[in-house]
Amino acid sequence: MAEIQTIETTSKFGVPIGNNATGSGILMPKLKYRFRVTMLGGFAGAPQSTVLTQNVMSVGRPKITYEEIVLDSYNSRSYIQGKHSWEQITLMVRDDITNQTTSLVGAQIQRQLNHYQQTTPAAGGDYKFDMHVEILDGVNIGATEVWFLEGCFLTNVDYSESDYTATDPVSITMQIRYDNATHYNGNNDINGRTAGGNPMPQTTPSLNATSITA
Repeated sequence: MAEIQTIETTSKFGVPIGNNATGSGILMPKLKYRFRVTMLGGFAGAPQSTVLTQNVMSVGRPKITYEEIVLDSYNSRSYIQGKHSWEQITLMVRDDITNQTTSLVGAQIQRQLNHYQQTTPAAGGDYKFDMHVEILDGVNIGATEVWFLEGCFLTNVDYSESDYTATDPVSITMQIRYDNATHYNGNNDINGRTAGGNPMPQTTPSLNATSITA
């Protein structure tokens, strides 16, 4: 992973820290357009495919919500953390002229429910898939951040619309529900602690991270 540095031309800018009269510098931000989405296998019942990766237009990053449990005692009220839930993410892909993208999406829909025979899978392992959402460093060395989403399935598929007045590419938008998300960052977990175990499922050899799981 490339070393994170301040932007050279703005090293004197930023918020002064301590007794430093000048700015503390501005750290180079992650950029929204430097990302990659990879289906790790299981999507459409196929091994890992590059077709969706090549045709991704946009993707949401995970969002987690914790329930609040209220504890009332005499004149006081306090709160503790309850169960958590990961909110769905949205993945938008281009519908290519060769129909490879739409064929994969259609195959995944059929895995979740065979619409011809009106039969459903016996277990989640028969239709769920895993995926990576990566933030890239821009120099093709590797990812600065990886989200590993497991137990994924589609909850909504929108094949968009046709429009005589539009010149936009046809897209397919998917809502994806997942059981769990794990956040990776280089060789240290995202909070800077040393994490024990939980090796990340690999798609990129340069990624050898430890993890935290919410």
